[in-house]
Amino acid sequence: MTSQNVRGRRRASGPAAELRPARVVSEIRPRDTERQVRRRKSPLRQVADFAAASGVGQKAGVALAATGLALTVGLPATSPVMATSELGQTESALAVTGGSQPEVSAAASAKIDFSRAAVATAADPDGKLKQLLSAQSAGSIQRASSAGTMASPLDTLTTASPFGYRVSPLTGGAGDFHRGQDFVAQCGTAVHAAASGKVTFAGWHEYGGGNRVVVDHGNGLETTYNHLSSFTVKVGQTVSRGDTVALSGTTGASTGCHLHFEVQVNGEVVDPMGWL
Repeated sequence: MTSQNVRGRRRASGPAAELRPARVVSEIRPRDTERQVRRRKSPLRQVADFAAASGVGQKAGVALAATGLALTVGLPATSPVMATSELGQTESALAVTGGSQPEVSAAASAKIDFSRAAVATAADPDGKLKQLLSAQSAGSIQRASSAGTMASPLDTLTTASPFGYRVSPLTGGAGDFHRGQDFVAQCGTAVHAAASGKVTFAGWHEYGGGNRVVVDHGNGLETTYNHLSSFTVKVGQTVSRGDTVALSGTTGASTGCHLHFEVQVNGEVVDPMGWL
């Protein structure tokens, strides 16, 4: 018998071997849920969650925003800070940190004042003025504190003659001391109270002021409005900032229609621009 070379695999001469059945793996490995959560969260998110839970969310947000890593900064909240755990549960930051909410109490006789004078801001000049005058005499208030505490006595302020020494418009002589600030105003222009107070004078001023109104703002501070064509207030009347107290004119020692405005501190005139 001759031998033959067969290309390809050699065929088995015996019966086919029995295939082993595949083992069915029924055991399911427990998934690490925390690991999955950590994978989904970026490092920046993890830092933000930690900051919220530890009560430094605002500072961390500002720091991240300053470095360009965050686009938004959380504002402080008045309610308890809530943090979301990695398992999706929401809980108070106090519970996360193990702290407790402190109790705030006050005596039954405690006085709580919510008046405007007690809450003074840059947007509340009247409250600021009241606060200054209640804390000290007007004479001890520095210009840096008094500037801007009074409102304009006219809707538009244009200086005609400043406070201090000048050439007298009546005599032409030098060395005339001007006791106030002259503002341009056509006769009949509304004149407003520069701040809240009580009218202590409304009448004719025999020393050149003509028709004159004086408002006492308390603690040594007064304002006067002079050369008026008429006035609409009376002595003892309380006025508020911005109220119309008179109409401008040219009465008394005046060369034309204008408003002569004075600020007096403990009876002495000072530059009105230090208060306007």
